[in-house]
Amino acid sequence: MTVRVMLISPGLNAALREARFAGDAPVDGSGLRSARAAAAFGSVPAADRWLRGPSLRCSGTAEALGLRPDTEHALRDWEMGRWSGARLSEVSTDEPDGVAAWLADPSAAPHGGESLMELCARVGAWLDTPRGDGSGRVLGVVEPAVIRAAVVHALALPPQAFWRLDVAPLTVTELSGRSGRWNLRCGRPLAPGESVVR
Repeated sequence: MTVRVMLISPGLNAALREARFAGDAPVDGSGLRSARAAAAFGSVPAADRWLRGPSLRCSGTAEALGLRPDTEHALRDWEMGRWSGARLSEVSTDEPDGVAAWLADPSAAPHGGESLMELCARVGAWLDTPRGDGSGRVLGVVEPAVIRAAVVHALALPPQAFWRLDVAPLTVTELSGRSGRWNLRCGRPLAPGESVVR
């Protein structure tokens, strides 16, 4: 069965603006306004099943888009351990060797959370799970790291490609196909006049 998985990145929040390891900050006013504009424009794709990551940012964005999705814990944000909520600049100053290892080695987890390999494996396992429930079109509101991991897994890219993928807020990344054979359509903005470059 061909599956269409549409992943929407949530609206902006303070953590993204401040280059923080996410924590669980809610979507901010600007992000909510943009999501409501997208909903009013009718640009949210139709789906058979709606999901969201468990973060406040995903929950707030989904609500602003007019969705009532189920929470999917397999689509939670990258678990960053003790770095969660800290600024990248602060961690780079305090733990330069740890940050260097984290960026260079996909199996490294100096923060005590998930490695990049573990993130990609978790998201990939969800993506490759057979869907015998008739949900041929699945729409999820998920964090950018989850979208990047899904693309890396679906296209069998080397893990280091994760760092080369940018996911703008309130854009749709679409994977269509099935386990082992996915096609990618990425970066479509939800709201009219929204740019994918910020």
